[in-house]
Amino acid sequence: MPVLVFDLDDTLYPELSYVHSGFREVAVFLAPQLGVPAETLTAALIADEAASGRGQLFDNLLRRYSRWSKALVMACLRTYRQHQPRHLALHPDAERCLQRFAAWPLYIVTDGHKEVQARKVAALNLAGRVRFAYLTNRYGRHRAKPDPYVFELIRQREGVEAGQVIYVGDNPRKDFVGIKPLGYKTVRILRGNYAHLPADAAHEAQCRIHSLDELTEEFLASL
Repeated sequence: MPVLVFDLDDTLYPELSYVHSGFREVAVFLAPQLGVPAETLTAALIADEAASGRGQLFDNLLRRYSRWSKALVMACLRTYRQHQPRHLALHPDAERCLQRFAAWPLYIVTDGHKEVQARKVAALNLAGRVRFAYLTNRYGRHRAKPDPYVFELIRQREGVEAGQVIYVGDNPRKDFVGIKPLGYKTVRILRGNYAHLPADAAHEAQCRIHSLDELTEEFLASL
């Protein structure tokens, strides 16, 4: 039986729901220190992230209120990374897909801060629905995609050839380029931050879909 492996962020759930959950926790933490309602701070973080990304988000907010310090920025980062996300939910098509392939060997491969990613997996109740969630940073940052290390662990664990493993991800910068030359099958879902990102032949998946509803046994057999 083929092995089906999924990326996590944006592939199975909307990553912004986690980001906004973290912003709310940081806002609650900062509100009494800045004398500003948490709702106002949350709205500011969401607007700033949409306009300019997350790089200096907490720095910029604290400078706006003349309260910047390295210690306070680090406290915001800790609050963000250690918060327990409350309202995460799978994309509806991801829920249907996991139900449809419940009898298959299912795995998750995800990069990022290992404790953060573990809390996401827990909040989405995925632990009991996949055989294992591989958080690449548990094996060292150098094992993040495009390194094929954890995919090889999955292949060995299942006792299959690379061609029997299908990976579904959303980021052509790193998701496929490391495993395609080894014979793994790849599917790119066009949503999230990378939906419109062009990719050359080396970085593009074998095929592209717009919804996980398109993943059927017939479709996967055709790869």
